[in-house]
Amino acid sequence: MSYKLTITPVRPADIPSEETILALANELIESTKTWKKGKSFAKDTVQTYSRPKGPGDGANWHCRLSEHTSEDATFDEFWSKLGQNKAQNEKEFIDQIKKIAEVKQISPTQSIWTLYYTFPPPVSPRIFTVLQTTYVSQSSPKTGLIVSIPMDLSGPGDEELAKIEEKGTKGRYVSVERLLELENGKVEWRMATSSSPGGNIPQFIAESSMPGQISADVPHFLKWFHTVRDKAAQA
Repeated sequence: MSYKLTITPVRPADIPSEETILALANELIESTKTWKKGKSFAKDTVQTYSRPKGPGDGANWHCRLSEHTSEDATFDEFWSKLGQNKAQNEKEFIDQIKKIAEVKQISPTQSIWTLYYTFPPPVSPRIFTVLQTTYVSQSSPKTGLIVSIPMDLSGPGDEELAKIEEKGTKGRYVSVERLLELENGKVEWRMATSSSPGGNIPQFIAESSMPGQISADVPHFLKWFHTVRDKAAQA
């Protein structure tokens, strides 16, 4: 059975090759250029797009797009925080992430991570366990890809890995982020995701909040990054 980027989780024994994951990620992120345009956020600096779920998809797809000057961050600065130590860094700028743990490192560019999110009542905490695959090309134009696919650690043989997960309701998401250095020197940050919060939250409620949620990550990241950059400059 050929693999498809979807919220259907994968067992560790069935992880596709890095080449397959990256090829599918490139195909998906390119397709976002034809998706339906939605609202813009963060004072019109972040544009959203979407497409309904297709055959084999477990949920609709959402995309956000933003462009950044070197005042925001250079390509290398973006990559240093999104393409490296992504889970640790996300915990710093996404308030809902309270705990993270590396479940297993597969290669220098591929690791399984589990992330523990908390939300305001009555929503219970959620656990998202994903395989993160990264790729960067420093040749012009500089390009970086970060792909997250949901993992299932409940099967036989994965008991030791499953112990690393927190207890709670399991959510699922798949995402592709691409950093691209443009001819004018700016950096395009494009992200596409499909997700399900799990539990008893109706999917239509989750879908309606997605554009705003994914867009908020951009100003949150930049605010956090600038505090880190300023500290480094003062050191």
